[in-house]
Amino acid sequence: MSNLYRKNVGIVVFNQDKKVLMCARAEKEENNWQFPQGGMEAEEDVLTAAKRELQEETALTSVKVVAQFPYALKYDFPEDVRQKFAQLGCYYKGQEQYWVLLYFDGKNEEIDFFTNPLEIEFKDYKWEDIEKAPLEIVEFKKNVYEKIADFFAPIISKYEVEKND
Repeated sequence: MSNLYRKNVGIVVFNQDKKVLMCARAEKEENNWQFPQGGMEAEEDVLTAAKRELQEETALTSVKVVAQFPYALKYDFPEDVRQKFAQLGCYYKGQEQYWVLLYFDGKNEEIDFFTNPLEIEFKDYKWEDIEKAPLEIVEFKKNVYEKIADFFAPIISKYEVEKND
C-alpha cells in the first residue's frame, strides 16, 4: 500500500440564503451527499483547480472567491476506494485536500451535471445549512467536513451580499 496522498481541492459553494451546495454522487444508488471536489493537476494552483473542478462537475461559473482554509486536510480512503484507484494504476492512501469557499451569485438553472457525459459525478443537488453537511457525508470524510464547517460557517453567516448580487 502506498503512503501517497492525492492532491485534491474541495469546494464549498454558498448562495444568497447562506446555504451550501450539497451534491449526490451519481454512481451511488442512494443519495450520497458531498461538496464538489476533484484532483489538482500538476502546476495548478488551488483557486484555478477549484474553479475548473466546479465548472467540470456542476457547470457553475457565477462564483466569487470568499475564503480558503489555511492548510491542507488529509483523510484515508477505505479499502474499496483504494482498489478503485489501483485499477486505474493509481496507488493512493487517501487525499490531501485544499478547501475553498465560493459565493454563488447565479441562478440554480446554471447547475448542470451533464456537461461532460463521459464523466458524470453527480445526479442531484440541494442547498443545506453548512452545520448539517458533516451529518450527511460518508464516515471516512466526516472529520474533514467537521473542520471545514466549523471554519467556514462564521464566514458565511457574516457575508454581506452585495446589492448587485
